[in-house]
Amino acid sequence: MRKNFYILGAAAMLAVGAHAQQAKADYELVVPLPASIELTDGVGFLVNLNDPVGVTEHVTSAIPNPEGYRITVDADGILIEGGSEAGLFYGHQTLRKAAGANADQTVEFPAAVITDEPRFGYRGMHLDVCRHFFPIEFVKTYIDMLALHNMNVLHFHITDDQGWRWESKKYPLLNEVGSWRDRTVKGRAGSGQYEYGRYGGYYTQEELRDLVQYAAERHITIIPEVDMPGHMLAALAAYPELGCTGGPYEVCPDWGVFEDVLCLGNDETMDFLYGVFGELIEIFPSTYIHVGGDECPRDRWKACPKCQARIQAEGLTASDGHTPEDMLQSWCTAQVEKFLNAQGRQIIGWDEILNGEVAPGATVMSWRGTEGGIKAAGVGHDVIMTPNSYCYFDYYQTADTEGEPLSIGGCITVEKVYSFDPTVGLNADEAKHIRGVQANLWTEYIHTPEHAEYMVLPRMAALSEVQWQAADRPKDYDAFKRRAAHMMQIYDKLGLNYAKHLNQH
Repeated sequence: MRKNFYILGAAAMLAVGAHAQQAKADYELVVPLPASIELTDGVGFLVNLNDPVGVTEHVTSAIPNPEGYRITVDADGILIEGGSEAGLFYGHQTLRKAAGANADQTVEFPAAVITDEPRFGYRGMHLDVCRHFFPIEFVKTYIDMLALHNMNVLHFHITDDQGWRWESKKYPLLNEVGSWRDRTVKGRAGSGQYEYGRYGGYYTQEELRDLVQYAAERHITIIPEVDMPGHMLAALAAYPELGCTGGPYEVCPDWGVFEDVLCLGNDETMDFLYGVFGELIEIFPSTYIHVGGDECPRDRWKACPKCQARIQAEGLTASDGHTPEDMLQSWCTAQVEKFLNAQGRQIIGWDEILNGEVAPGATVMSWRGTEGGIKAAGVGHDVIMTPNSYCYFDYYQTADTEGEPLSIGGCITVEKVYSFDPTVGLNADEAKHIRGVQANLWTEYIHTPEHAEYMVLPRMAALSEVQWQAADRPKDYDAFKRRAAHMMQIYDKLGLNYAKHLNQH
């Protein structure tokens, strides 16, 4: 049984412990490293992390960043102050991580004053449950992993060509048909190919509402993604009338980019999108809704009379190197944005939404390197940086792949993640539009929870320091490796699977 490493507020936190000292906390080993650690004269405080006596906490406007906190430790106890309940939470997490693997014992916390706040307000991890479907209990474990690393967003990729993973009551065939595929290409070796049979599943609305609450208790927002108008074969298999050719279509057994996409000349398609997003926002209260927008071929639209009629009716013309079909996707994204804005929501899209007229209020998620983010910030759009050159955790994490589980390819080491600076190439005004950083876990070749854990840990630790630490803090990878080794002791204590490639360059 995996141990739960989330601590819910002061009621589960600290007290004067037994008389015997078991261990001594080390603030310098916390990941992400706090902004300021000032050791003070005097005696520290012995506490046990499972008992609240001896700790006080309160929210104060003296800490302007709502996620910031201050910890004061002296012989009389521990005071945690936060800019909000979230700030208090991160203060608690710092104490726990300072105690490390001894967090369930009596620990001496040295006298100190610790002040801290995050660099970015959006600190995310992505999880693809479409290519391979993970039990809801693992998704909760994944959320706990985010909480351990001071992250506050789970980008939940829940629709794609290979499966529709959330219950739709308005469109039941999305689950009866779209959530299951008849075969799955598991992987490849040379020219060989390995397959297994019928595969799939989906989360009920009740499960998802419970998941949203579970995340909120850990100060994590779940941002759902319905990827459109491409990556929609699961929906087309269920409702073939939504495609340009009428099908037949199948829930895709393989990985890649496919020419069959939603028919944007069909009024039923737009009604479908409004219906789907309307249902989605009843489950997920996040301000942001991710609308995908990536890897959408235009071949079907070029040959489709309905799509060409839409282009003509809307006056969509080629502009600045963009085709009328590019503009058709921009038109669709703008319609969905208007619908969601009317419901008090905002959209995020992959950087392909820049190919045309980007929806006015869209936040751009830059994945094809940082160039899309730089371009979007330059014209005033908010940006989440998640470049595949630093933040794709489905890549190998060592150049020596012998003995490593099958991955999609490439190599991003822990050190490479740690070295990422998300504002390079931007001036001061443009840098203000970088709202955060995220890493992505695509799961074409990841089909067990243990494999997923292995791919993100300890790269998640390196990412957390990119997300949290101030821009002017010097990078010291050797010092980070000591902190990461300390985190590995916590991973061991929690029964998490992780890679041990800290010395790879």
